[in-house]
Amino acid sequence: MWLKNTKPAAYFRAYLKRFVSTKSCQTQNAVRDVRDFDSRRSTNKKLTQSYYHGTSLQPLLGNTIGQMFDKTVEKFPDREAYVFCEDGDRATFSQFQQEVDQLAEGLISRGLTKGDRLGIWAPNIREWLITQLAAAQIGLILVCLNTAYQGPETEYVLRKAGCKAVVMVDEFRTENFYDTMTRLIPELPHAKPGELQSERLPELKDVFVVSKSKKSFRGTTTFEELLYSTGEGARNQVNHNKSTLQFDEPACLQFTSGTTGRPKGVTMNHHALVNNAFLIGQFMNYSEPSRICNPWPLFHSGGVTVTSLVNVVWGVSVVYPSRGYNSTAILKAVQEEKCDTLYGTPPMVIDILAHPELKNYDLSSLRKGLFGATSCPEEVMRQAISKLNLKQLTVAYGLTETGPLVTQTPFDDPLERKVTTVGKVYPHTEMKIVDFKGNIVPVNTPGEICIRGYSVMMGYWGEEEETEDVIEPSRWFHSGDLGTMDERGYVRIVGRLKDVIMRGGENVYPAEIEYFLHTHPKIQDAQIISVPDERLGEEVCAWIKLRAGETMSAGEVKDFCKDQIAYFKIPRYIKFVDDYPMTASGKVLKYVMREQAKNEYKFYAT
Repeated sequence: MWLKNTKPAAYFRAYLKRFVSTKSCQTQNAVRDVRDFDSRRSTNKKLTQSYYHGTSLQPLLGNTIGQMFDKTVEKFPDREAYVFCEDGDRATFSQFQQEVDQLAEGLISRGLTKGDRLGIWAPNIREWLITQLAAAQIGLILVCLNTAYQGPETEYVLRKAGCKAVVMVDEFRTENFYDTMTRLIPELPHAKPGELQSERLPELKDVFVVSKSKKSFRGTTTFEELLYSTGEGARNQVNHNKSTLQFDEPACLQFTSGTTGRPKGVTMNHHALVNNAFLIGQFMNYSEPSRICNPWPLFHSGGVTVTSLVNVVWGVSVVYPSRGYNSTAILKAVQEEKCDTLYGTPPMVIDILAHPELKNYDLSSLRKGLFGATSCPEEVMRQAISKLNLKQLTVAYGLTETGPLVTQTPFDDPLERKVTTVGKVYPHTEMKIVDFKGNIVPVNTPGEICIRGYSVMMGYWGEEEETEDVIEPSRWFHSGDLGTMDERGYVRIVGRLKDVIMRGGENVYPAEIEYFLHTHPKIQDAQIISVPDERLGEEVCAWIKLRAGETMSAGEVKDFCKDQIAYFKIPRYIKFVDDYPMTASGKVLKYVMREQAKNEYKFYAT
């Protein structure tokens, strides 16, 4: 059982009591009714409490990912499914299906069975998509690993999820993934493929390597060999798994850090992912043919659902400019592939707008834009419309734990509303904003955002207590975000209970970095806070208290972090202190620290 009859974590309530003011925020005057889904358009009734239930005449879908994929292939067999510009890979939906079916048979032939966890550790490549769909077809649970993970993080996730096999690239950018894996698993180079016996990762039996080189990776099987490891018995088993798989069964684990300082596996089922992808496509009007330019990493919730599963559910074509983020590659992809939709985070858009060769690219095919992950300044939105031709621009809000998207602004909303709000809640989803006692607050009053509906996660993998802290017995999910809701149901994000640092679309959790820094013998204590940054939204700042008699430089701290935690978690600003500002009861006042750091580094919130 994921849940017990417990209430949300006490620290949520305590923090809200300190943070939330009952003073109402300034309201926005009533404006024209907004085009919305189906029956939602017919009401002008104003809210008095911060509760909204998104309704729709369209029922939820009762299909697995694999079933939706097969339906789409049947409808659009000759339509281009994907383009990976850097590697020169492209395929129609019928070709895509052939690759997926072959890999599904290959995975079955290697002894993987329904419910087994299959890791994927790779950037944006064709093999990522094929693996995701093949796993979904036969009931494997896909475990998404961030390409920025270093050895300790990779080991923790593989062990926590209990991965039986992993698909990975040989190298990406400056990292050699195979070398990292052999350091974690010294037995790998000496193992027979498929018969790995690892002391540190006892459940891991198979490693499959994607490589463009002709190098040999001892103890592993190449992805292409796996792709063609088929047979009649495997084919029959694939068909059996597809026909018996239920949409309420888990489809993937997406790891996100938390206040415990360790990543947690957000468990999502087929039902949540398929329907979230359907609603996103409905909102983006993907009933018409579209070509999406997607720079988001596939391991991110935006890549898993907003990109690849929207691709599967709606039959739109997706163009991946490069393996990793590259603003030049994005512009080139839009021009050469005639993309009409651009996904991105505000930092990505800021980079594109500042590109020295922007005027030399033909972006006339662009019409739609979807921005998420961090707040977007009004001027950036205006420039995106005028310089990138994104006449239909929308912003969205969500969390990994909620599918991810739960609110979005309609295309025809006024720009001011797009800038100041994240839209209304999606259909088939409820949202309320509560005070520290769990009571719904009046409109325009800050409180914690809570979400209930089809897209809320099943729970954190193997973390019953952590799950109980954020999901009530009534299935309300406590987001940890502070927000307000106006009379028409539009939501504004005003803060974050969990002190999550949102750095350029990546969520950075202070407790995880603090946990790591505490392992250094010279460090007595460490507190991580955010510092506003014009391009990335926020940067990571560390206040470090050393042990008596010790000395240390900022360079030493960064060197200690290098190759141990992801680059985006390494503090950019480091300050050595003797004490922290604290309450009388001994709690660190991080908001005081943030104000001091903001003034010290002369940064201003955007």
